[in-house]
Amino acid sequence: MTETRTIGSVLLERLHGLGLKHIFGVPGDYVLTLYKLIEESPITQVGMTREDCAGFAADAYARIKGIGGVCVTYCVGGLNVVNAIACAYAERSPVILLTGSPGLAERVRNPYLHHMVRDFSTQKEVFEKVTVASVVLDDPLTAEREIDRALTALVRYKRPIYIEIPRDLVHAPIEGPSRAPAKAGEASDKAALAEAVAEVREMLAAVEKPVLLVGAEVHRFRLQDDLSRLVERMNIPVVSTLLGKSVIREDHPLFVGVYGGLIGRDEVQEFVDGSDCLLMLGSILTDIEDLGAQSPFLAEGRAIHAIADAITIKHHRYEGVYFEDFVKALIAAPMPTFHARRLPSRDAGRQEAPAAGSQVTLSGLFHQLESMLDEKMLVVADIGEALFAGADLRVHKSAEFLSPAYYTSMGFAVPASVGVGFADPSLRLIVLVGDGAFQMTGTELSTCFRYGQAPIVIVLNNRGYGTEREILDGPFNDVNEWRYDKICDLVGGGVGHRVATHGELVQALQTALRDNKQLHVLNVLLDPADRSPAMVRLAKRLAKRLSPGK
Repeated sequence: MTETRTIGSVLLERLHGLGLKHIFGVPGDYVLTLYKLIEESPITQVGMTREDCAGFAADAYARIKGIGGVCVTYCVGGLNVVNAIACAYAERSPVILLTGSPGLAERVRNPYLHHMVRDFSTQKEVFEKVTVASVVLDDPLTAEREIDRALTALVRYKRPIYIEIPRDLVHAPIEGPSRAPAKAGEASDKAALAEAVAEVREMLAAVEKPVLLVGAEVHRFRLQDDLSRLVERMNIPVVSTLLGKSVIREDHPLFVGVYGGLIGRDEVQEFVDGSDCLLMLGSILTDIEDLGAQSPFLAEGRAIHAIADAITIKHHRYEGVYFEDFVKALIAAPMPTFHARRLPSRDAGRQEAPAAGSQVTLSGLFHQLESMLDEKMLVVADIGEALFAGADLRVHKSAEFLSPAYYTSMGFAVPASVGVGFADPSLRLIVLVGDGAFQMTGTELSTCFRYGQAPIVIVLNNRGYGTEREILDGPFNDVNEWRYDKICDLVGGGVGHRVATHGELVQALQTALRDNKQLHVLNVLLDPADRSPAMVRLAKRLAKRLSPGK
């Protein structure tokens, strides 16, 4: 006897087929039926303490696995996860948001049901702004087609989608034969693709000092290894955006550094600015990179810019050419090989380790951390000095650094570490988080303990919002100081460390690295005036940009 295919079972079957093995969320009555179905499926449900944290966990999971999922209840859960889904949309992370909603039958009897905001479609209308597809599975005749339409957009654009199921339709049967699973969509126009690649080859053949700028989309489409081979074949220097940090291994001999108009090292900026052609692959042009329409590379037609949304060469925009096809065609095509160039030193400005009894500092912390990193570690950085100081941190393995460096939403790192822990349990996680961001979502360490995860969480305790202090100081930038090393007592397990000196830092890190069975939290007591070189560069360049006459 053939098992009945239902809206819920077909949806979960599709998600598992695309590689989703875990889904994060918080239950609620409108989604309990779907939760029960997930429990009976091959997908593992991971309970979080807050919906926004579930969204950040799903986002980080997607960045590692290529697909992520979050399941929450209607409106009070869904609207609480909007910020996390917005982050995933802005930074090209393929997350599926599943949500329940009032049953169709109960809507008829009572037009005012709990959790409603304005009308039954309000939640969907909100998410239409921050997803590439949004569907409501309210008709068994069209449900499978709508599922596949949404999943096709997810795969094609590597951005979030929204799927809503009224709670009385989760077990609604779907009649007829099964459809083929979702695909990425139509292929690129062959003639347009060949013309685009030919123009790139012609453009590169006429220059002598090109630079390749890689961004996060290279990793989203799993092209980093192929691109590394192209870099070596062309002998072309490569830089990354801050969001794309570690897409290319940072110990690669052709890697120059992180390029960011506001935070990049001067020698990296000068090297890139002195090139005669900029090949940008998967790079989102944000204000951090300072590569807007007024950039000489774009304004003078000295750039090739390819992202999932568009392929632009000089001043030409190619329609019908998709990012993944374009990059693979570049890799397969014969391209010029360039003469070796002198690259900026990657050790400029590096200092000796501080004395053991000296007060712990940002520079000492990151110097020590860099000396300990290996290929089995991944750094998850929150916003603020965790990210800006981390920009100069030299990581080794490809995709070893993860941060919301464009959308820059505080509170990302701790819940994201939960997602990474499930995506790749073999990794040892180093979580860098400021005290302000930790107070937002740091209690998600409860979830780490619940599921036996063992991240090393480094709280940069400078008693406030350091980035905002640098822009415009005031008492509004202060936060109440917690005993962050005591959080382990609260959640029921783990080891806390209070770190005031460099010697205590070294000892705490060594102890934590030797113990991979439980989480460790380092409360690093920093001077509120301590600034990383990247933060200083950011402040100076912002001041210059905003000064009179600019």
